[in-house]
Amino acid sequence: MSKNTRGIYLADGSIHRFAEGATTKGLSDHIATRDRSPDFTALGMYLPNPDPILKKLGKDVSVYRDLRGTAPVGGAIRRRKAAVRSREWRLVDSVSGQTGARADQKASPRMMQIAQDTLADLDLDAILGEMLDAPLFGWVPMETMWATVEGTLRPVGLMAKPQEWFLFSPDGQLRFKSRAAPIHGEELQPRKFLVPRQDASYVNPYGFADLSMCFWPTTFMRGGLKFWVTFAEKFGTPWVVGKQPRSAGKKETDELLDQLEAMVQDAVAVVPDDSSVDIKETGSKGDAAGAYRELLMYCRSEVNIALLGQNQTTEASANKASASAGAEVEKTLSDADAKLCEGAINQLLRWLTDLNESEQAPAPRFEMYEEEQVSEVQAKRDGEMSRSGLVFSPQYWAREYNLQPGDIASAGPGQVANPGAQAAKPAAPESLPPLPGEGRGGGKPAKPAAEGEAATDQLPEYAEGSASKRDAIDELVDAELADSWQAAMAPLIDPAQQLLDQAASEGWTAQQLIDRLPELLDKMDPAQLADSLTRATATARLAGAAGIPPAEE
Repeated sequence: MSKNTRGIYLADGSIHRFAEGATTKGLSDHIATRDRSPDFTALGMYLPNPDPILKKLGKDVSVYRDLRGTAPVGGAIRRRKAAVRSREWRLVDSVSGQTGARADQKASPRMMQIAQDTLADLDLDAILGEMLDAPLFGWVPMETMWATVEGTLRPVGLMAKPQEWFLFSPDGQLRFKSRAAPIHGEELQPRKFLVPRQDASYVNPYGFADLSMCFWPTTFMRGGLKFWVTFAEKFGTPWVVGKQPRSAGKKETDELLDQLEAMVQDAVAVVPDDSSVDIKETGSKGDAAGAYRELLMYCRSEVNIALLGQNQTTEASANKASASAGAEVEKTLSDADAKLCEGAINQLLRWLTDLNESEQAPAPRFEMYEEEQVSEVQAKRDGEMSRSGLVFSPQYWAREYNLQPGDIASAGPGQVANPGAQAAKPAAPESLPPLPGEGRGGGKPAKPAAEGEAATDQLPEYAEGSASKRDAIDELVDAELADSWQAAMAPLIDPAQQLLDQAASEGWTAQQLIDRLPELLDKMDPAQLADSLTRATATARLAGAAGIPPAEE
């Protein structure tokens, strides 16, 4: 038997072979690495920035900073940053929508308070403005300054540093190009530098710079503007042409030329009597100027598309529909920029939790959101529905009108939670109108209000007469409806009441409730009510035909 056979001899001389265990060696290690790849770009020292513009020019990222001096680029950058910096922010103790084992993990109240105080002490607006340079340049290194505050280690400063001072090692780690190590760079201490990056990858740890898409349009725009100014200077004003006799010499011609040059500035010239001056305009200069204008407009449009994702909100020829669609695209970019800032701040809060609690403790979460404006149409509609008797849940008011916890107070003594609904609520306990001749207590006519007493329980008197002046017909009708009116109305009222209860418990919007109303028609059964009304009508007609006199008071 081969000595490589693995097993054990049994009593009968056979061999029981051992099961070959599944090898897991190498599953947790990188196989395709830069050290083993045929790519000799880094040569084991550092990773160069693969940006194609910078590679062709042989320069660093400072080239992109010069682009911000042009109006289209600078204006688009300010607009893009303002869309994020104008948002509100908050801290939450857990990740919304988290499922699995981490669903119930929340940051401690102590850590939430430390994080809240830390962010309140930082100049968060300036920090966010520097973080938003990451989409423009691809990445931005931000040095964190730590200090002990009230017995806890907190970041007291966060400052962006020039990208030219840093590089990435072959293993993707940030290094500082100091004077002592300008090639390989110095290794940096953990939890010292935040590095927000846009679309960074293993191939390109420097991220993608949006300003790289603006370089050539801005360059051509600058060149086109220079030629346009020269063109306007040459052909924007009429040409002044002087004429002299053929016998005039060079001296007289030069003198006339000097006078014409002075005439361009002063509009006054003295010429000999036998000379003449004509002012002529070129007929084709408009077409040439239009070519320069189209070039500049094209370059400006490319810049807006690169930085804002669209050019519909910046072009005078755009209509309202296209501008609205462009605004939606711009909002998508703003959401992506906000996510980038959230990720960087959350990394800072993760470090804060590691240093003050533990690396396993849940960290607070930083979120940015837009304060939505309340629709006047929706507010008016909700008010009308509340006054009609529909009661919205507190969850609905808080969600639709951006109310904070504690803004909705419970009703106190002598108060109602929804005055409009309370005023519109029917008197009977079953939310049904009282019977004819029946007061709020049921069974007896309402008593007139005493002097000085509120008349809220007194029934209104209509043109037919006072409710106390009743006859035998009223008594017959009341007797007919006494035992059947609730049962007759139930098939009509119960489906509506169930739908209202469902809307209140689930916090529906008014539009959701309106959309479900047509479904009630199939559930309502008026047959029992029609039968009861038929009997009551017949009773009244028979009593009237019999000539029953009115009941005496």
